[in-house]
Amino acid sequence: MIVARTIADLHAALRAPAAPVGLVPTMGYLHEGHLSLVEAARSECPTVIVSIFVNPTQFGPNEDFEDYPRDEERDLELLADAGAHIAFVPSAEEIYPPGDSTRVRVGGLTEVLEGERRPGHFEGVATVVSRLYLIVAPDRAYFGEKDAQQLAVLRRMTADMQFPIEVVGCPTVREPDGLALSSRNIYLTPEERAQAPALHAGLRAAVEAFEGGVRDASALRAVVRDRIAAQPLAEVDYVSLAHSETLAELEGLIKPPALLSLAVRFGAARLIDNVTLRA
Repeated sequence: MIVARTIADLHAALRAPAAPVGLVPTMGYLHEGHLSLVEAARSECPTVIVSIFVNPTQFGPNEDFEDYPRDEERDLELLADAGAHIAFVPSAEEIYPPGDSTRVRVGGLTEVLEGERRPGHFEGVATVVSRLYLIVAPDRAYFGEKDAQQLAVLRRMTADMQFPIEVVGCPTVREPDGLALSSRNIYLTPEERAQAPALHAGLRAAVEAFEGGVRDASALRAVVRDRIAAQPLAEVDYVSLAHSETLAELEGLIKPPALLSLAVRFGAARLIDNVTLRA
């Protein structure tokens, strides 16, 4: 596996690459969820590039940019074992040159849920991904469905800017007890970790209610909240039931597909998860 730390090095490694080229953008501290994206890319693309870049522009002033977990040596070993062809590990200056002031903003989708609570977050995400698109020029880009709003934003951005790139969403990877894998799970104390599976349990309970005939949006949200409320260390940020494409909040009787998502704090860890309610 080639490790490229500059754009020039990456372009030198990418002379006449075997197509299609797959890109897996990450912020590092890799887990099986990230590696499942690499596996999906490898199954479809003879050239797979994985970026490792903790993007400063998607963190707010009181968020965990400085504390975000990092372990580059381990990440590179995992990527080599997973069969990635190139690891792109740029510095902040490589992505954001001195004097940089250009940002990419996606309207509508970014103004609710995570975007409402983390102002500027999706502007930073859209900006860094668009720059990775321009640097790498992939044919396909792979993202996890755990970050459902991010996936919707990046699909919109890719289409609006007419990038000739297929955005591929990949299923959420979970622990045996249902907790979605996340680099931020490391922040959980043993007591918080024991209660965190309630997020997925609440979502699954709502899916079962939906499959049993419940269609009222408030009732389905309440199923999730009630399950999580039983965990004394959990602090619910939001439980949302929204249109799967526009992310507009739904009321009354719903028609599938609909995105059921949540954000919950356990101490220093803010965890998100989601499921889609389908016909």
